[in-house]
Amino acid sequence: MSPMTVSRVINARPGVGPDARAAVVKAVQVLGYTPNVAARSLVTSAELRIGVIYSNPSAAFMSDFLTGVYEEASARGAHLILLKGGQGGRPPEAAALKHLIASGVSGLILAPPLGESPVVLQVLRKARLPMAAVGAYDVEGAICVRINDRKAAYEMTRELIDLGHRRLGFILGNPDQAASAERLAGFYAAVREAGGVTTAIAQGDFSFTSGLAAAEQLLDATPSPTAIFASNDDMAAAVVSVAHRRHLDVPSELTVVGFDDTSAAVTLWPPLTTVHQPVRKLAAEALGLLAAQIAGGEPLGQENDRVLEHEIITRLSASPPER
Repeated sequence: MSPMTVSRVINARPGVGPDARAAVVKAVQVLGYTPNVAARSLVTSAELRIGVIYSNPSAAFMSDFLTGVYEEASARGAHLILLKGGQGGRPPEAAALKHLIASGVSGLILAPPLGESPVVLQVLRKARLPMAAVGAYDVEGAICVRINDRKAAYEMTRELIDLGHRRLGFILGNPDQAASAERLAGFYAAVREAGGVTTAIAQGDFSFTSGLAAAEQLLDATPSPTAIFASNDDMAAAVVSVAHRRHLDVPSELTVVGFDDTSAAVTLWPPLTTVHQPVRKLAAEALGLLAAQIAGGEPLGQENDRVLEHEIITRLSASPPER
């Protein structure tokens, strides 16, 4: 049948016989077809519509992420449609994802950890929409924008070792995120290189609550670490809280360092030494690359991984060990 006939059926317009209408309706059902409102928007020169899917246990991280997306969208005249997942980084329901797709978005941006969520990616890949995933690694069919987590963690661990620390604790992030494994790998690389360093590892999930439990576990060890490296600032802030409750001075009795350099790093005492991850810039870069792909109308090439620079920020939560 002609595209015009199919269009008339899908849009409930007259001028199509009952047999042809029934055939189109059956084909729609078999194929699971939904109208591509984004394509219609391009034809009618409507504004760029970007879906932003997010769910992250760190409010400070999400604040920076959404600010970066919003500022870039404003500069480009793009319209954002936000979809929030469940607590603790859980993905949205499949029905909500499908509703977002049907709303006519031209492309999608995924905040960590959703850029590596099999549940989310399965739904989005069927829609064949351009995607950009922040903080993700090697996601098929998506632009990935991140920092070099392994190198950043290596450099921070070297800072601790160079200060004289030989008993190090490390708090892992969400085990479902590649960045967590990369940061642990960087930590171990520095430890192996230095030699003579003992380590203790505790599992977290990037939330403040998980940082509290991990800090208790590490500080209950005998001997306990003289420095703890948490995989994000929220968990590092939790370590500082537990240290204060145990009447441990930070940093003279316990050095604490984090990762991200969000507002959480400077709203506690002492302010955190941390890895600066340019979250706003990562989010803005993701939107810019996504917009370029949508405008080009071409599938991703081989180079779909964009790595931005990080920086070690030295503040007051780190010092040489007293013990």
